[in-house]
Amino acid sequence: MTDSQSKAREQAESAFGKTQSQSLARNRINSEMDAVVQQREEKTLRLRALRLEKEAELAASAASAGAGKSARK
Repeated sequence: MTDSQSKAREQAESAFGKTQSQSLARNRINSEMDAVVQQREEKTLRLRALRLEKEAELAASAASAGAGKSARK
C-alpha cells in the first residue's frame, strides 16, 4: 500500500511541478510583454511631443512669413 501511495505522491508532485513551472513561465512572459508595452507607450508619447513641437514651430514660422508678406504690400 505504501508503494501505491508513494507512486501517487510522485505523480502528484510531478504534476504540481509542471503546473508551477508553466505558471512561472507565463508570469515571466507577461512581465516581459508589460515592459515592451510600457516602452512603446513612452516612445509614442515622446515622438508625439516632438511632432507637436515641430508642428508648432512650422505654424509659427508660416505665420511670421505670412505677416511679413502682408506688411510689404
